[in-house]
Amino acid sequence: MLTFSLSALRSIIELIGLALVGQGMLYIVAGRHRDKNPIYQFFALLTRRPQQLAARLLPSNVTPLISGLFCFLMLFSIWIALAWLRKLL
Repeated sequence: MLTFSLSALRSIIELIGLALVGQGMLYIVAGRHRDKNPIYQFFALLTRRPQQLAARLLPSNVTPLISGLFCFLMLFSIWIALAWLRKLL
């Protein structure tokens, strides 16, 4: 049961991380019209809470790009830690 819970949590983290990567790609491709893109809006909905958490952990004067990169690294670290923990159990 614990292994399943770790796997499910890891899958959710992976989904959010991939949504963050997709949001970054659309940021590059769509440019300033990205807010009108429904896929970008969906990715923003999925990644809103982790990005808010990352923004709270960083100083207030950091750019959104740095905040997004920090959020991705934070999610990636959690994803690796859950994989390692699942391997130990």
